[in-house]
Parts: sequence; C-alpha cells; structure tokens
Amino acid sequence: MKEALLYATSADCVYYELRNQIIMKKLRAGQRLPEAVIARQLNVSRTPVREALRRLANEGMVQLVPNGGARLLAPTRQEIEGTYEIRAYLECLAVRKAASRITPLQLCRLEEQIQLEERSFAARDLEAYLEINNAFHRIIAEASGNVVLADYVENVLSRTYVFMVFYETFFDSETNPSLDEHRVILKALAAHDEEEAVRLMQEHLAISIDSLALGPK
Repeated sequence: MKEALLYATSADCVYYELRNQIIMKKLRAGQRLPEAVIARQLNVSRTPVREALRRLANEGMVQLVPNGGARLLAPTRQEIEGTYEIRAYLECLAVRKAASRITPLQLCRLEEQIQLEERSFAARDLEAYLEINNAFHRIIAEASGNVVLADYVENVLSRTYVFMVFYETFFDSETNPSLDEHRVILKALAAHDEEEAVRLMQEHLAISIDSLALGPK
C-alpha cells in the first residue's frame, strides 16, 4: 500500500500491513490476531502491534476482547441486515431531501465519483473502490442540507464499509451493477425527481446487501 511507504512509526507500519491483509482477504472475519505472533512475523515489539490493533478496533474491523486478545469482527447476519435497514431509512431520507436542493457542483462531484469508481473497479482496487463508493453516498447526504442526518449517514457507512470488506463478492464479476445504479440515481437527482431518487436508492441498497456472501439464512 502507498500509505505504508509513508509510515512514521512501527505502529503505523503494523497498522497498514494488517489493514492491507484484511482488505486483500488474507485474514478472515472472526480470525484471532495474537499480538505475539504478529510481532514475530513483522519483527517488532508487541507495543506497536497493540497500538495498531486499537486503531483497527476504532475503525470497526477488529474486536478487542478483555483478557481474550483481539480478533477480526465477525458480525452476524442479523446485525448486518439490521444495519442495512437503518442505512436504507437514512439514505432514502437523505436522497429525498437532496433531490430538491442539490447544486450543480454537487452533481459534478457525484459524476466524478462515478468515473473514479469505474476506474477503481477495472483496476480491482477494493480499498479505493469502497472509499469512492462511500464518497458518492456522503455527497448525497451532504446535499440533503441536514448536517445531523449527514453525520448519521457517515456513521452507518463506516459500519457497512466493514461488512463489504469481509463479505463483498462483486469483484468476482466482470461487470459492476453498482455503477449503473449510481448513474440512474444521479440522473434522478439532476431531474430533481424525489420519488424516483428514493425508489432507486431503495433498490440499490437492497441489491448491495444481496451481493454480500453471508451464507444461508
């Protein structure tokens, strides 16, 4: 990762190495992360490993268990579905409000994210793709004009980002339906069509959760 080249401390190095392994699916949901083993593998002391794990825990990727060490998050299907239910409610409210007040600049920013999303998908850069995807949704939330709503959307996007890191499957495909879904959402926003924008957002998020490899119910 480019960021790893810029690390200033051993903790930064460990953080970027572990995060990269998570993004590249070399580590799996629920897997234990023993400090001593990681320290030995990366030739550092346990202190920077502990700091890196705390940082990953703050991002929601790692769970720190009192007297039990650290392990990657392993959310249940119920937790994931509940989070997406809240996300759909918040984002449909955001896109409804955004449809009537979105600015030409915000529409241009959304178009730019779609172009970046297309390139990151072609490059199979999952981390960049997920960050760009979230940026698209954040711009819509900002366009709602409701700062509190935008803050809630940001929080729920952080949660679903982690789910997508662990369970996404769309990089197994040659095409990315999310791109077309984003394009039609943008078109509805540009037309200031509230009902169509809400309908498309509901459909988009339903497809998003269906694309996760969650296993049988």
